[in-house]
Amino acid sequence: MKGSSGRLTTYIIIAMFIGILVGYAIHLQADAETIASFSEKIKLLTTIFLRLVQMVIAPLVFTTLVVGIAKLGDLSAVGRVGGKAMLWFISASLASLLLGMLLVNFFRPGAAIDLSNADAKSAADLIGKTQQFSLQQFVEHVFPKSLIEAMAHNEILQLVVFSIFFGVATTALGEKGKVIVKGLDAAAHIILKMVGYVMNFAPLGVFGAIAAVIATKGLEVFSFYGQYLLAFLAGIASLWVLLLTVGFIILRKRLWELLRIISQPLLIAFSTTSSEAVFPKLTSELERFGCKDKIVSFILPLGYSFNLDGSMMYMTFASLAIAQAYGIQIDLGTQLTMLLVLMLTSKGIAGVPRASLVVVTATCAMFNIPAEGIALILPIDHFCDMFRTMTNVVGNALATTAVSKWEGELTEAVAPAEA
Repeated sequence: MKGSSGRLTTYIIIAMFIGILVGYAIHLQADAETIASFSEKIKLLTTIFLRLVQMVIAPLVFTTLVVGIAKLGDLSAVGRVGGKAMLWFISASLASLLLGMLLVNFFRPGAAIDLSNADAKSAADLIGKTQQFSLQQFVEHVFPKSLIEAMAHNEILQLVVFSIFFGVATTALGEKGKVIVKGLDAAAHIILKMVGYVMNFAPLGVFGAIAAVIATKGLEVFSFYGQYLLAFLAGIASLWVLLLTVGFIILRKRLWELLRIISQPLLIAFSTTSSEAVFPKLTSELERFGCKDKIVSFILPLGYSFNLDGSMMYMTFASLAIAQAYGIQIDLGTQLTMLLVLMLTSKGIAGVPRASLVVVTATCAMFNIPAEGIALILPIDHFCDMFRTMTNVVGNALATTAVSKWEGELTEAVAPAEA
């Protein structure tokens, strides 16, 4: 029911504020060892919530995408819808990367970063991850060798590739394939019902995530990195203006209705910094908005791999900010080359933990920027991640509704919320 959905949003907001208060109280009164122990244990609440969400992602992507392709009816429809989606994804990605590049050059936030605040330990972990970052690793990350392995590791892009092949083959079978489609359609509805149960754990996950980071970093993190954070927020605000302007051109007054419908997924994404955490809920809310299930189940999984607008903007912003912190001058031609490299290397890494930072670290090494410079932005990264994750959700919601509108598959009335 609508009231139930509203109560959950209220509980999430309350959990955020309690997390800030509890985390700050621990930060002020406890010693370093106690703080570390508290943060490690309280984050278990977030781990429980995220693992419950991850539990349903693989079967949800597989069942909904196969059913979506089957419902599109023929291969020409799959190609047409996919082509429109990719046009949106590429345009949005380039705009996001370019916006990040322009704003980091204008604000020059890297020049204000205090080199003494580097988080060297976490940076070393990230640098270790990027040692394997190569074209071969990218290809292996895209194309699955085993459906079971892809499901076990929640490799969304690999699941998308398998599901597209499976869905197209099922459609080609005609009547024989309809039995499979009917069964997967029923399974998808069961999984979406499970999503409702899982979302009840969201306030606990939010509380754990916020309390842990505030206990460790304290509120002082904003004073050290105020200029960097404000410049990034200016970029996020500009990106929202761009996305919502395009959204208004396509959806007109229904844009505000869409933002209201997805407000709860946005809040969960903001507080948990996890796009995965809202994938199932966003699926059901977009269908409630009026997008046909066959469009949602086809576009949204693709968007999670190809359309991470907030993360894309952050990649150019962070890479060039690190260069500024070290006083390295990068000419315009090299910056544009960096933009194109990021456009390619960032695709298909949605399932990688701290994916944006992994790509930024690899990019720094590629362009002779000290890779250990990632340590400079780690203390504030959690807060930046809150905004870029929320922006990723907005971008994918707009992409799905835009393609639905272009296909004439967007109904005017909002369906009532399920209990």
